[in-house]
Amino acid sequence: MVDCIESGSGPVVMLVHSAVSGARQWGRLMTALQDGYHVIAVNLFGYGATPPWRENRPQTLDDHAGLVEAAVPDGATNIALVGHSIGGAIAMKVAQRQGARVRSLVLIEPNPFYLLKIHGRDEAFAESMELRNCVRESGATGDWSVAAEYFADYWVGPGHWAGMPEDRRKSFIQGLRQNFHEWDAVMDETTSLEEWRDSLPEQTLVLSARGTPRTISEIVELLAQTCPHWRYEEMAEGGHMAPLTRPDLVNPVVRAFLDEIPR
Repeated sequence: MVDCIESGSGPVVMLVHSAVSGARQWGRLMTALQDGYHVIAVNLFGYGATPPWRENRPQTLDDHAGLVEAAVPDGATNIALVGHSIGGAIAMKVAQRQGARVRSLVLIEPNPFYLLKIHGRDEAFAESMELRNCVRESGATGDWSVAAEYFADYWVGPGHWAGMPEDRRKSFIQGLRQNFHEWDAVMDETTSLEEWRDSLPEQTLVLSARGTPRTISEIVELLAQTCPHWRYEEMAEGGHMAPLTRPDLVNPVVRAFLDEIPR
């Protein structure tokens, strides 16, 4: 079973959330799109009412893509995909698998970290591994608060965890339990940049934020080098979590991009 939130009618727009947050992160974007689109925000493994990952093997982007595909309405074509962080990497895989059914792709701060290793971005890759190892090691011992502080402060900024209310901390840790498995999907993928270039829609927007962590900025650099025909836009504020912290900046850009593309 795949748990989704739906609104509106028209061409299908699939929204794929970032780690820890769940489909609820898209509430304001759904409101911004629902007058012209059938918007479906999917809860990934372990979020909302979607069952958690139970397989005795590492997750893959294909596993996540299959989950998203199960929520696409039968017969839908001209699909748009919008993904944030790991949701961006998953949206790439869905678009690759679905081919001509996908008309456009919006990647907000995508995180296919394995590309850093393949292309010799050693310091940035080591940074991503430090974060991964903290989540894995703390999760294995059950000391989730250590991983949660590192994770929250890395993506939002120093002191974010310290200032988080206790009820929010509890829900954050619950989401982080799913992230324990999600690292495999973004670390173990093998698709080359050239394969992404040749299999993803020409109508692709990569949206990033000034001051985002090095791991993300270098991934965006790699995408821009290999896929210069895509559109790249940088937000002046908001950081990695801009879809949640600055939807006023993100949502108009996403809506304008989707509206430009012939249906």
